[in-house]
Amino acid sequence: MHSPIVQEPRVARASLPSSGSPVAELSVLECDRDGQRVALPYAELQIVARFGVSARGGLDAHAMGVGQSARRKMLRRGQRSVMARLRLGASERVLGVSAPELTGRIVALEDLWGKADTEHLYERLAGARDTVAAAAILESAIVARSAPAQAVRAHTSLALEAAKRLATRSASSVSAVADELGVSERHLRRLFLETLGVGPKAYAKLTRFHRALRAARESRPAGWAGIAAGAGYYDQAHLIAEFRSIAGVTPRELLGELRTSGSIGRV
Repeated sequence: MHSPIVQEPRVARASLPSSGSPVAELSVLECDRDGQRVALPYAELQIVARFGVSARGGLDAHAMGVGQSARRKMLRRGQRSVMARLRLGASERVLGVSAPELTGRIVALEDLWGKADTEHLYERLAGARDTVAAAAILESAIVARSAPAQAVRAHTSLALEAAKRLATRSASSVSAVADELGVSERHLRRLFLETLGVGPKAYAKLTRFHRALRAARESRPAGWAGIAAGAGYYDQAHLIAEFRSIAGVTPRELLGELRTSGSIGRV
């Protein structure tokens, strides 16, 4: 079974990933014109392979750590990318390093996988018939390269459970989740930093942002007060402030950017 494939600018879903796959989602991007794209931040690590003039030697791949703010990138016509977003907690299993070691960083894949394995991936990607096929190749390489799943350590399991609650329950605060799990906020912060490479408040901020952004993109027109309440913000002013902090623009301005140029995963 393969991970869902998200294709820009239109979205297409493949079969759901198997429970043991370290890949949560695959995305593909093809640029039909020169233009600026928005690279949105996510709480998960990502592996990105690029084809075209922007890539070193016409084809390269990088691992990207957790980011907390969007960036704008000028992409050239003909550039293609395939992106695999990893499941939370899969960094060591897939890349051999912990999530904190990659936070805020972009690292060449050969520095993590070694030159031989990376060159083998490049050979396979170069022979892909299209970007969807390249995405499947990238996922299969990640699965083959990742270490066998081991029993999850207690502190990792606790951090992942807390992340799940923060991501799926819009009204949950970090303090409320810590209380539910019987730990202090300070202890929960340490577990998040060790496991995910970002603290629980930063994680909650990112998940709130994406929850609101999804609702806004599905709503015509966007009712910002209702979106703010549904996504877990105190009020509309809180939503606007966090959008400015993450995306550098207001929610309405970001929607306009995404509608005209699209997004490219994250940085």
